[in-house]
Amino acid sequence: MQLLFLGDLVGRAGRNAATDELPQLVEDNQLDFVVVNGENSAAGFGITEEILENVLDAGADVVTTGNHIWDQRDTLVYIERQNRLLRPANYPSGTPGKGANLYRARNGADVLVVNVMGRVYMDALDCPFAAIDKILADCPLGAMADAIIIDMHAEATSEKQAMGHFCDGRASLVVGTHTHVPTADHQVLVGGTAYMSDAGMCGDYDSVLGMDKEEPVNRFLRKMNGGRFTPALGEATICGVAVETDDRTGLAKHVSPVRIGGRLSQIIPPFWPSAANS
Repeated sequence: MQLLFLGDLVGRAGRNAATDELPQLVEDNQLDFVVVNGENSAAGFGITEEILENVLDAGADVVTTGNHIWDQRDTLVYIERQNRLLRPANYPSGTPGKGANLYRARNGADVLVVNVMGRVYMDALDCPFAAIDKILADCPLGAMADAIIIDMHAEATSEKQAMGHFCDGRASLVVGTHTHVPTADHQVLVGGTAYMSDAGMCGDYDSVLGMDKEEPVNRFLRKMNGGRFTPALGEATICGVAVETDDRTGLAKHVSPVRIGGRLSQIIPPFWPSAANS
């Protein structure tokens, strides 16, 4: 199975780049399933239902989120009717929406997507490891799910790496989001789970984490707020990770970083080694 995960969409630049490129990416790479983190897509803070629909229409199968999930107040209402939008699974019981769900891929396979949030330097939510453990026990890879994708929305690299090893052999992909900087540690762990500490963002990298540079720099210099953070509007780079899984086990055969357009653009081979010989 061919899977694609795109990092946090930041503002108009990020979401437009992703929605413009996704249809062709799906076709060119014969993608079976696409997950996009969209929690910064509405002017950098949260996601509206209209933006969600646009991202899904472009080719995303599921949109995950994180600590900015409730920045747009309407999300509390529409998330109940949008089962392809996930919020972190370790929010307390009774929180609107779902943190995990089983979806049908383009090739007919069943894909479990889980969104969970770390606790180091983040909100004090329920334990993400306990939440993941229960979800994977209820819907194990190879028995009830043909592939499992976990979005670990967290600040600390150590917490993300710990989650990767905790899930190794039980998930197809564990990928970190939230810090907006793509890491170079993409790998297939010893148990067969693809891992990357942070997928990076889809946004303008001539910025501070996708925001216009002036206000963040001024806050560090003066230790006072001079205005609102606003997303940078230059040419965006699409960042993420692509994974090819074994249809028999659901575990990863190959993992590739994805960086397309903008300042971080690089010449990359086809996502899948087999495509280079076709």
